Amino acid sequence: MEVGDVLGEVKRQLKLGLPIAFTNTLNSSILFVSLVFVGHLSDSEHVFAGTALATSFAFVTGFSLMIGLSSALDTFCGQAFGAKEEASVGVHMQRAMLVLITICVPVSVVWNFTEPILILIRQNRDVSTVAGSYTRWMIPALFGHALVQCQTRFLNNQRVVIPLILSSLLCSVLNVPLCWLLVFKSPFANKGAAMALTISYWFNAIFLAFYIKFSPTCKATWKGFSRDAFHHVPQFLKLAASSALMVW
Repeated sequence: MEVGDVLGEVKRQLKLGLPIAFTNTLNSSILFVSLVFVGHLSDSEHVFAGTALATSFAFVTGFSLMIGLSSALDTFCGQAFGAKEEASVGVHMQRAMLVLITICVPVSVVWNFTEPILILIRQNRDVSTVAGSYTRWMIPALFGHALVQCQTRFLNNQRVVIPLILSSLLCSVLNVPLCWLLVFKSPFANKGAAMALTISYWFNAIFLAFYIKFSPTCKATWKGFSRDAFHHVPQFLKLAASSALMVW
């Protein structure tokens, strides 16, 4: 292989990889921007410690799980798109959404019992109480995050990255004034950060849903909802479980 061929391949990889990395960074930053705002509250340090602990607990037990499960779409959507089976790409995304939303339910149950779980592993009781409350307020964000992960993989595997960058950037920008308003200018205090997080993730999910539905770019891969999404779920789970375990 000649040097020119290598450089050309590197250029193509960077052209696709850098926007994806930038999008993932923006999506992850929303969690920590919320935490920064809570750090400026004048309440007891237990509030910040509990919020930080809740963020870590939620990322490990929920958000990272959704990232891992959705990564199976890189295989399924990539293969279908490469084989010119465009309609199957949308079906794979729907199947992933169905699986991830279903798994969000037991994760939400775990999050509802965050406080006793943390106390069981000998965390400070006051910190655990704050963490438990904050995690419960983040439950709606988990469902929005799951949808965004599926939509992101769906578009990535078609090399559609500009809408992802735009959507993630808008959500990151939106999250800042939302946090300021809900944390400092409302009675919700640290729980306002969880509310801002939920609004940001769902805004992202809705924005991408409208793009997928109405953009001519996805005309061949999105044919509307299909009953085929309920088929071959075990095959999806077989690959998704190993991917989730690796990320987890």
